[in-house]
Amino acid sequence: MRIGPYLLANNLFVAPMAGVTDRPFRKLCKQLGAGYAVSEMVTSRRDLWHTLKTSRRADHQGESGPIAVQIAGTDGPMMAEAARYNIERGAQIIDINMGCPAKKVCNKWAGSALMQDEPLALSIVEAVVQACEPMRVPVTLKMRTGWCDSHKNAVRLAQAAQSVGVQMITVHGRTREQGYKGQAEYDTIAAVKAAVSVPVVANGDIDSPHKALQVLQRTGADALMIGRAAQGRPWIFREIGHFLETGQMLAPPLVEEVRRLLQEHLQEHYSLYGEFIGVRSARKHIAWYIRGLPGADAFRMAMNRLEDCAAQQHAFDRYLDQLAQMGDRLPAPVNSPVLEMSV
Repeated sequence: MRIGPYLLANNLFVAPMAGVTDRPFRKLCKQLGAGYAVSEMVTSRRDLWHTLKTSRRADHQGESGPIAVQIAGTDGPMMAEAARYNIERGAQIIDINMGCPAKKVCNKWAGSALMQDEPLALSIVEAVVQACEPMRVPVTLKMRTGWCDSHKNAVRLAQAAQSVGVQMITVHGRTREQGYKGQAEYDTIAAVKAAVSVPVVANGDIDSPHKALQVLQRTGADALMIGRAAQGRPWIFREIGHFLETGQMLAPPLVEEVRRLLQEHLQEHYSLYGEFIGVRSARKHIAWYIRGLPGADAFRMAMNRLEDCAAQQHAFDRYLDQLAQMGDRLPAPVNSPVLEMSV
């Protein structure tokens, strides 16, 4: 799997997710089998580049390459300037966001809202490609199948994007209208794959090794991008990789391995955000890790009252001690809804 000059470790990618795929999480996923990760969305608005939020999103210290940064906006020249700005700060690949369904993004005609205005979308893609070409930085595009079920234009946009120089296209198998509801469909992704010669990445509802194989077979895609299924389960990448290579399922991770990995994750998380924000933003990650496990609800309620890093880490360590008493390996989670936590 290659993007421009960059040969990737494998074809399993971490999806860019706002508030989730920061540097500590990207590094963890790469450590656990992801071959590529894209940063959280960075705005093209120049007046926001020096805010603490944007500076954290653009922090790639200690991260293995290639460094991919996703940018979002509604104006070609502004997006081109944003691409150059991020390249100067270490970006080796620029990804254009045309897939975010969030209202606060779409209301400003960014993200997947751009799919409603194909001339504008294409002008943005062309401006970014032209800005990146002199520095030999590949440009990729992430989009949805369309704005709504009656307006699926992913194939047309993919062909146009390829014609102006985009070097990889990721398609989430839902329309913007769907958000994250219902089920992803893969026929449109297969149609995009058949219509272009650049690599195509399938995204949406890939939550197990068996589903990963099914999506690859259904779409013919060159790679898979995994988002929500990696929340609290970053080892899903090595599970999928092992299954695709051998046809065998990996055993659940050892509790002691989980302890080491997640304590390292928390330490780096606190280092990036500081204690006050770090403790609060870590709560959602911890809730995802324990989702569906024995005693998770009671632990989560107690953990959410903690206000400092040391207490949070110590509580998580004690919880893992209790799991270790049940067996060497992490118990299989029971079916439970995703926890929506305010941080």
